[in-house]
Amino acid sequence: MAKTNTLTKERRRALEVIRGLGETGGELDPLIHERVRLGILSALATADSLRFGELKELLGATDGNLSVHARKLEEAGYVACSKYFEGRMPATSFRLTARGRRALERYLDHLEAVIQAARSR
Repeated sequence: MAKTNTLTKERRRALEVIRGLGETGGELDPLIHERVRLGILSALATADSLRFGELKELLGATDGNLSVHARKLEEAGYVACSKYFEGRMPATSFRLTARGRRALERYLDHLEAVIQAARSR
């Protein structure tokens, strides 16, 4: 007996999502798909802005690690960095840009689609 090669609509959609052929097109955003950068964007999505020290503590990152990842997000236009003085001490804060919020939403939509496809069985 020959095996049928027909796919249900749900299975076809699942394959499209997993192959990256869905609405988001392509793979998960590699810029966001790194633990510290995803953490930065997620934290900033919940606040107007966060200071460097707050992000460092939230993420358990070192100064150097946080600086490198924040700079990559800033170069992509996903976060904005403000440098200022608090009294006589230099301070840095970050906020999520509109472009960063859209990128994070696309990333999360893609993840949700993959999760739904995996659970749709």
